[in-house]
Amino acid sequence: MRSQKIDRLYIGYTTDLRKRFVSHNQGKNRATKAYAPFDLVYYEAYRSSKDARKRELKLKRYKQSYTRLKERIADSIRGQN
Repeated sequence: MRSQKIDRLYIGYTTDLRKRFVSHNQGKNRATKAYAPFDLVYYEAYRSSKDARKRELKLKRYKQSYTRLKERIADSIRGQN
C-alpha cells in the first residue's frame, strides 16, 4: 500500500487483503493510522502463509529486495497506467 499522505509504501502480510486494506484506511491500525488514506499499488499472493511471511521479512530486512520491488512497480507507485 502507498500512503497518500506521505507518499510512502507500507508492506505487510495478511490472510484477508480486502479486510486489512479497509482497516488501514479506517485508521484502525495503530502503526499506520497517521498515514491514511492508502492506495493498493501491488500485492503478491501465496498459497502458503509461511511463504508469504518469509517474503514480507525479506522485503523488510533486505534493502536490495525492497529496491528491486520498487523499480518493478515504479509506475504503479506514481499512479500511472
